[in-house]
Amino acid sequence: MIKEKFKIGLGSLERLLEPKTPPLIGVDVSSSSVKLVELSDLGKGRIGVERYAIEPLPRDAVVDGNIMNLEAVTEALSRGWKRMGTRIKNVALAVPAAAVITKKITVPAGQREEDLEIQVETEANQYIPFALDEVNLDFQVLGPAPNSPEDIEVLIAASRKDKVDDRVAVAEAAGLKALIMDVDSYAIQTALEFVRKQLPEGGADQVIALVGIGATLMNINVFRNDQALYNREQPFGGSQLTQDIQQRYNLTPEEAEVAKRSGGLPDDYRTEVLQPFIETCALEVARALQFFFTSSEYTQVDYVVLAGGSAALPGIAEAVAHRVQSRALVANPFAAMTPSSKIKLQQLTADAPALMVACGLAMRGFDP
Repeated sequence: MIKEKFKIGLGSLERLLEPKTPPLIGVDVSSSSVKLVELSDLGKGRIGVERYAIEPLPRDAVVDGNIMNLEAVTEALSRGWKRMGTRIKNVALAVPAAAVITKKITVPAGQREEDLEIQVETEANQYIPFALDEVNLDFQVLGPAPNSPEDIEVLIAASRKDKVDDRVAVAEAAGLKALIMDVDSYAIQTALEFVRKQLPEGGADQVIALVGIGATLMNINVFRNDQALYNREQPFGGSQLTQDIQQRYNLTPEEAEVAKRSGGLPDDYRTEVLQPFIETCALEVARALQFFFTSSEYTQVDYVVLAGGSAALPGIAEAVAHRVQSRALVANPFAAMTPSSKIKLQQLTADAPALMVACGLAMRGFDP
């Protein structure tokens, strides 16, 4: 059955979409760094930010979501965990959305789980272009099917085993226990809920474009309430700024990356390098949204929420707002949370847009 196949493939891991409640750390393995977030339940609906860490990765350690240098990623995860000073060894990780095939199906309600698993496996054969023994397959019942009370909607999720196994291997090599494997797009949507609460009326009935500016890729997800309207990925990210710094000031890639993060660049950096990059970034966002407008009934978005490491660049929200003629803000899912005394609030605010996925993964520890 599906559950047995999945457990054989993942050992101690829980099913891909199944909630679990022990204390855990959210771990986001991106192309530029490993990010860790630990949250706590303070009671009365309050959430605390206990610890977090961001550990840079060497170039090409992770490429297109694939872990190419297992040792380097393991070392970064181990450093981050030790620097946090936590005792929690359970972690939630995520595979890239591009590595996961999802499909909603409608099936008759009231089935035994064993029968439902058999039907899901039969349906999965139609949509997954791999042999089932090559994938980790899972499903989750979403609820009653719209306009059909006798049926239920079920979400099928499948990922190639090697994508999951690499992340499990990194956690285990760092002395940690991979307890939950999620999908990064689902994790970032969880964190977005905390950003939406900061908007007027909680962002209800608003069209919100979440733009994640990573090192090499820009991900655009458009939502209205809890419904995903659009998704697009295009090749552009913060590594372009690193290359611009490298070329203009004759630095190595490593020196350029350090200079981008810590400052100390010549006086013309802001006008000659940073501002052109920000303008290009704003143009890329506008182009991506234009694809959304031409493929949907919508002609504008109410808010653009900027996430990812480059979202913290000064002036980027203003540039995007001007270019797309919409309100824009930098994501901070921790704004209403209580940071521990060990955390510097100013630094957490600066790092917040890069921690969206890790925050969403850490929230899995609060699942009922």
